[in-house]
Amino acid sequence: MGIYDRDYYREPPRGNAFSNIAGWSVTTWLIIVNVAVFVVDSMIGYPLRDQLGYFSIDTAVFHVEIWRFFTLQFLHANIPHIFYNMLALYFFGPMVEPILGARRYLAFYLICGVASGAMFAVMCLLNILGDNFATPLVGASGSIFGVLVAAAVVAPNEIVRIDFFFPVTIRTAALLMLGIAVVMVLRNGDNAGGEAAHIGGALMGYLLIKKPRMLDFANYRRGPRMRYRP
Repeated sequence: MGIYDRDYYREPPRGNAFSNIAGWSVTTWLIIVNVAVFVVDSMIGYPLRDQLGYFSIDTAVFHVEIWRFFTLQFLHANIPHIFYNMLALYFFGPMVEPILGARRYLAFYLICGVASGAMFAVMCLLNILGDNFATPLVGASGSIFGVLVAAAVVAPNEIVRIDFFFPVTIRTAALLMLGIAVVMVLRNGDNAGGEAAHIGGALMGYLLIKKPRMLDFANYRRGPRMRYRP
């Protein structure tokens, strides 16, 4: 039995807020929202990125601004940053979304993003990344690393091209990129904080795609209320 045939990888046919609007997938909506936020934020001087939405230990942990675990996922530093993140989401998201279903996939994506901020915080607090409590973190790449790892689990032998040149399997690409992230963190190299976030997203993505029932809460819908007659 293939992985696509297993019952726990199927979502019951239910309506959702995304598929009911223009018939677009959650992946498409995530790309639209990310690009729209970046364009609007850049037009008004980046207040969302630089003040209200970025993640740091000082803001999100010490000042308990919990929303930053989520808002960091929709903010980007510059055009190349958002371009490559959305390009990766465009390629790998459609491999994972049909397996989890729209609701569980959206929950998967957001939880992987939360895990990216959490991993960054843990590594800073353990002094693996140094005392970088005020260092800002933004970007969807933690969520996308989760999607990449999930794609590597469900379609490990699918061929992709790294930088549009070297053809490798998705599993090889995921292991290579995760390995680079680990080395950069251990060596405290360039963007070590971002690589720590990638590791957090990747680990959460692996856990959730192997244990998809953990996402079943996203399919919960309240039934009709009982009406009592006197």
